Amino acid sequence: MASLIAVSQTQLLYIKPRLVSPPLQSRSVFLPTGLPAGVRGVRATMPRKTVIVSAATAETPKKKGGSKGFVEEMRFVAMRLHTRDQAKEGEKEVKQPEEKAVTKWDPTVEGYLKFLVDSKLVYDTLEDIVQEAPQPFYAEFRNTGLERSASLAEDLEWFKEQGYSIPEPSSPGITYAQYLKELSEKDPQAFICHFYNIYFAHSAGGRMIGKKVAEKLLDNKALKFYEWDGDLPQLLQNVRDKLNKVAEDWTREEKNHCLEETEKSFKLSGEILRLILS
Repeated sequence: MASLIAVSQTQLLYIKPRLVSPPLQSRSVFLPTGLPAGVRGVRATMPRKTVIVSAATAETPKKKGGSKGFVEEMRFVAMRLHTRDQAKEGEKEVKQPEEKAVTKWDPTVEGYLKFLVDSKLVYDTLEDIVQEAPQPFYAEFRNTGLERSASLAEDLEWFKEQGYSIPEPSSPGITYAQYLKELSEKDPQAFICHFYNIYFAHSAGGRMIGKKVAEKLLDNKALKFYEWDGDLPQLLQNVRDKLNKVAEDWTREEKNHCLEETEKSFKLSGEILRLILS
C-alpha cells in the first residue's frame, strides 16, 4: 500500500470496486481515515441505520443486510466505524489527533517500501493459513485470485533493480502477522473478519492510494500489487459467496463476535498504512 492522502490509525472503507465506470448499484469503499477533500470524493450508499454490534443483538435475527448474507453485515459495521467526514453513514467521533484529516502528506519511497514489505508479510501469512487450513473451512479460500504475495514479490524485486534497499519487516507487519496466526488457530470467526477486511480494503481504497503514490513518487509506474488476473469484481463476488456460505453455519453469537473484530482489523491495517509516512 509529495503531499497526497491522510492516513490514520483506523479505517478503510469498502466498495465493490471499479475505478472506471462504476456500477449504479450500492457500493462500498475502503479509504484511510482522515483523507483530504481531494481524495475523499467517493461516497458509499447504504441505509442510514446499520447493524449494532453487541451482546444484545444476539436475539435480533433481522439485521440490516441480513437478507443479502453475512458479508453485508460486515460491510455495514465497517461503514459505522467511519467519521461523518469520511462517509455520510459514518458514526465514529474523532477523538485522537491521528484521526483528523491531514492537510499535507509527504510519502517517501523508503516509507512506501516499508509499507509494501509489511503488507507482503501479512499476505504471506494469510495465504499460508488458508493453505494449511487449521480450520477446515479455510480451504474454501484457496486460490481465490485475490492473493497478493506473488505480486508484491515482483514489485519488491523491481524496486531492488532500481537500486533501492529492501527493508526487513517492521513491528506493524510482524505484530499483525503473529496476531493472524493466533486467531486462525483459536478464533476462526475473528480471523475471517480480518481476511475479509484486508482483501476487500486493498481492492478499492488500496488501489486509490497506490495510484496516487505512483503519480507522486514512481512516475506513474503501475505496480503488480494493484493488478489482478481476471475480472476483479467477479473475483470479489466469488469470495463474498464463499464467506456467506461459511457464515451460514455460524450461530448469531459467532457472527456478532466476527463483527466485533472489525475495529481491531482497522487499527492493525492502519498502522501498516502509516508506514508510508515514515
